[in-house]
Amino acid sequence: MNTLPALNAAQGSALPVIFMALMGLSLLIYVVLDGYDLGVGMLSAAVREGDRDRMIASIGPFWDANETWLVLAVGLLLIAFPKAQGVVLTALYAPVALMLLGLILRGAAFDFRAKGNPAHKRGWDCAFAAGSALASLTQGWMLGRYVTGFDDRAGALVFAGGIALALTACYVLLGAGWLLIKTEGELQRRAAVWAKRAWPAVVAGLALVSIASPWMSATVRARWFDMPGIIALAPLPLMALLALAALRGLLNSHRVLGKLCWAPLALMGVVLTLSFFGLSYSLYPFVVIDRITLWQAAAADESLRFLLIGAVLTMPVILAYSLFSYSVFKGKATALAY
Repeated sequence: MNTLPALNAAQGSALPVIFMALMGLSLLIYVVLDGYDLGVGMLSAAVREGDRDRMIASIGPFWDANETWLVLAVGLLLIAFPKAQGVVLTALYAPVALMLLGLILRGAAFDFRAKGNPAHKRGWDCAFAAGSALASLTQGWMLGRYVTGFDDRAGALVFAGGIALALTACYVLLGAGWLLIKTEGELQRRAAVWAKRAWPAVVAGLALVSIASPWMSATVRARWFDMPGIIALAPLPLMALLALAALRGLLNSHRVLGKLCWAPLALMGVVLTLSFFGLSYSLYPFVVIDRITLWQAAAADESLRFLLIGAVLTMPVILAYSLFSYSVFKGKATALAY
């Protein structure tokens, strides 16, 4: 059943597509970058204080800059797709509020654990881990709700819950991959163990998305299994499976503690990028699946042309700053200092 009647007639300017691509790119970068520091935050609950300090030091120069990509993505949604943002943010009001609570809790805990009363340090450490977990779970829940078009039936809610757990597992695996790069010794070896434990949940989560998405949406099912869509889409899950298999094999090698310490994080970045392209292919041309297309939701072309100038100027600055900070603070993490 094709649920895209007469879409070609409704399509006009390419500007909505450009803005959706910019918004999607910002979200992808956010998931990879802030994903690893959220993962480190959750994993910090499992270690003693000295190791916790090293873990937090490993993300110290980066975590707040990583969140800039989320701000950019939400800003693009608000200004470029005003007719969709009301639907999206209204449906996700509660999880957005909880996500912001988690991110605020992380920010406060990061400073107060070191600058506040030493007797309260353990409590702030727990708050940092809890805020990381809350932000991760709510982001996964929002993704699951969005993919199902905010369907309130029981099956859709169970699907969203599964995605919440799967994305959290992805963040844990990203965090473990980051620690493989930034730490050494016993903590680095523990990071390899954490990555192995998170890997099955990541695989299960991707399988859930691949199976449940076409089952729950006739639009997605048509795009995945009708010709020539199935030919275009088939390489994506196959490459993702190969990347996940390579990642798991590396975790059994001693080289992951040495010259190939960067590979698990890079392979997870590949998996998430492939998943992003698969999701984009499934949902296009909708902003809210089966309800609002890009062109129906977009602002006027005159506004988009003006806003594009700001986006073109802003994104390279954020990217340059991020690259600069990663270049300056490359290498193994040193002792935490303020």
